[in-house]
Amino acid sequence: MPKKVDHEARRQEISEALWRIASTRGLDGASLRDVAAEAGISLGRLQHYFRTKDEMLAFALQHINRLADHRIRERIAALAGEPSPREVLRACLSGMLPLDEKSRIGTLVGAAYFNRAVHDEGLRAEAKEGIPKLRAFFADQLRRAAERGELPPDRATEDEAMLLISLADGLSTYVLLDVHGPEQAMRLMDLQLANLFGGAERKGDG
Repeated sequence: MPKKVDHEARRQEISEALWRIASTRGLDGASLRDVAAEAGISLGRLQHYFRTKDEMLAFALQHINRLADHRIRERIAALAGEPSPREVLRACLSGMLPLDEKSRIGTLVGAAYFNRAVHDEGLRAEAKEGIPKLRAFFADQLRRAAERGELPPDRATEDEAMLLISLADGLSTYVLLDVHGPEQAMRLMDLQLANLFGGAERKGDG
């Protein structure tokens, strides 16, 4: 068991070296040799953990998705009492935005992956895998809100869920481009939630 844990830890460290490269200059120019140098190991050692660049990219994308999922779960867990569907959605959406340096790096890395995934079938499949689950989770929260009388029933749909996800993606891009800052991105997200649920933001959602 210790050897297995160590092996996984080394793969994660290599992934993080790849992210550092991706966040500054993208993925296309990052060779296995570049990643090995960034990780402080030999090329031969890196190839002990990843035989090809595609294998390394797929693992690194899975790892960053797991970390993003963990960050969002932590935000939900930090909510007081039994959070409302609106509060859960807000926590998820804020976790998807680059609101601090750590999440900004994660978003930059994600953008580098998505740019490559457009032309890479394997990465595209990996990048798309979580979207239906996230859409279904958001739609379930909207249905819960409708059942509680907090949302018109006709707004509790997967289309509305997908619009929220798309807004988070778009706002993230604009933050990276400095079109607006993290605070404005969150203000716009809150505005959309207010439009969706009707009325002003509930006390305690801030």
